[in-house]
Amino acid sequence: MTTYNFDVLLLDDDPERRLAVQTCLAFLDIHCHNFDFVTWLQQGDTFNLSNIGLVLMGYSRLPLSPAKLMAALTDKQHLIPKLLLCEWTELETDTARDLGVLGLWSPPFRYKSLMDTLHQASVWRERSVAQELWAKDLAGFVGQSPKIREVRSLVHRVACKDASVMISGESGTGKEVIARALHEHSDRKGQPFVPVNCGAIPAELLESELFGHERGAFTGAISSRAGRFEMANGGTLFLDEIGDMPLPMQVKLLRVLQERQFERVGGSKTIEVDVRIITATHKHLETMIHEGEFREDLYYRLNVFPIEVPPLRERIEDLPLLINELVQRLAAQGLDPIQFHPAALESLRCHTWPGNVRELANLIERLSILHPNRVIGVSELPPKFRHCPEPNPNHYLTPVKDECVMPSPALQAANTDSKGGGSLVTALQLPDEGIDLKSFLEQQERQLIEQALDGAGQVVARAAQQLQIRRTTLVEKMRKYGISRA
Repeated sequence: MTTYNFDVLLLDDDPERRLAVQTCLAFLDIHCHNFDFVTWLQQGDTFNLSNIGLVLMGYSRLPLSPAKLMAALTDKQHLIPKLLLCEWTELETDTARDLGVLGLWSPPFRYKSLMDTLHQASVWRERSVAQELWAKDLAGFVGQSPKIREVRSLVHRVACKDASVMISGESGTGKEVIARALHEHSDRKGQPFVPVNCGAIPAELLESELFGHERGAFTGAISSRAGRFEMANGGTLFLDEIGDMPLPMQVKLLRVLQERQFERVGGSKTIEVDVRIITATHKHLETMIHEGEFREDLYYRLNVFPIEVPPLRERIEDLPLLINELVQRLAAQGLDPIQFHPAALESLRCHTWPGNVRELANLIERLSILHPNRVIGVSELPPKFRHCPEPNPNHYLTPVKDECVMPSPALQAANTDSKGGGSLVTALQLPDEGIDLKSFLEQQERQLIEQALDGAGQVVARAAQQLQIRRTTLVEKMRKYGISRA
């Protein structure tokens, strides 16, 4: 079985060299598609390049443009690396590099030079595949920083395999999000995803939680109960905070991983299960192994494919994307959206984020409640997030109110000041002819709502703040009086 996951395309009008090259590749069990240039021009349009990882180009008897020929050798808009078997004098160095030319491979064909070339082609192909995976989204996992793109690539690569995955990273970095993404992109996505927080379950109950128990197995076991392994059968079992699992349970877990079977607590019937194990931890398990707190054999069983999630401070360039994603999630839950002033965003970039993305999510939710439909400046941030000075302190000066609400015409005459030159209201007086109090109050309320909306730029949440009422209350009153935003 070949070691390489790609084929080689050989284009050369020298039959002896084609035979020599094909013999070398056959020795390494690499499949080679062999063409002279006339045949290639006749059949190349229908040739499938999807599995070609390297093109070897030799001498052509035809007056061909090498640049045009090489540019056509693409796979889904990705250039395929090329190796020249002879000099193409009309091909400039810079042009050759842009077209994916790795260099010149001339006789005698040595094993070492061939292996170097194949390694270079493998790296090229690997990076092309990685770039495609970087571009693919994972639900709930946002970011374009190099470390996050690498994590996304790893998730896409291992998701369809059944290998055990260990996700490491600080608390709040989104380890469970990655575990769910692994499950959703696997062949088990239609089956259960069962999470278990090993640190949140008391040690004496963890065995029953994982493996289930039979009736009467212990005090309080009034009926039989299936454990998390049975619940996850056919799907994925996510063991979060695996570093908190006590040593006796580690031994039992290792047996299940080895034999894929177990017995319930208090039972004798052997139950076979088919589950994929994904674990997560914020602890340094290697240190715990040296200190005798974690079994080394279990560690290597679980850590088949490690994925390390970077803390937020190491991917701070993802902050705007994360904020936008969190604001959209909260808006879907009914909270009013917010925006950030550039100075506030820069202040957040300077924060160390010990709580990582979870800390950021809590901050966005708090600000959405306190300042709905607002632009968040530095001064709106909680004190511990203010790492930059407020650039616009004048925005927070209290304005002088020199306007008063005008009463209805029925009350203006009774409420003019003693100088007779104005209509500022000092106190309301009941006219001699009386007044329809309900209509008067509704009229005043309608006028105040309209003024508040005008002053708030038709933003309902801001108008509600001016009127010191809840936003939902204001919406109901607007509906009552038939008031619509301009």
